[in-house]
Amino acid sequence: MASRTSSVDVGFLLRLLEEGYEKKTWHGPNLKQALRGVSVRAALSRPQRGRHSIWELAVHAAYWKYVVRRRLLGERRGSFAIKGSNWFVAPETGSEAEWRDVRRLLEDEHRKLVHAVADPLHSRAVRKHVRMILGAAFHDTYHAGQIRLVRRLVESQRR
Repeated sequence: MASRTSSVDVGFLLRLLEEGYEKKTWHGPNLKQALRGVSVRAALSRPQRGRHSIWELAVHAAYWKYVVRRRLLGERRGSFAIKGSNWFVAPETGSEAEWRDVRRLLEDEHRKLVHAVADPLHSRAVRKHVRMILGAAFHDTYHAGQIRLVRRLVESQRR
């Protein structure tokens, strides 16, 4: 196992992280594209009772970027911008400014993760946590598709 992770291509990991979040992909919209144009009303809507809203999916994605970075850097828990973990319940109502803040949180957590992976000082930790970093990229791709689906369901309910 050590031989596979000792020769990890950090550039490749960074490319996958960026494609999952904001760079052009072959598979369709990335996470940032999936959120583009989503109104606060659509972000707070649920496709069905008990299902996650787009707002919740966006915060969840930001949280897991934070978790991967924290584990990569060996940091303690408790510094995420929102109290809680994993799934955060969206407010009943929210403003466009609050929705912008959620998207900004996601952007900030993405930037921090990319910076941590790219920093040569963390190369040993990156080699140790390759699967987790790959998981972060795939997590974005998964939730991008989920957001697209939720968005279509929510929009179809309004017709």
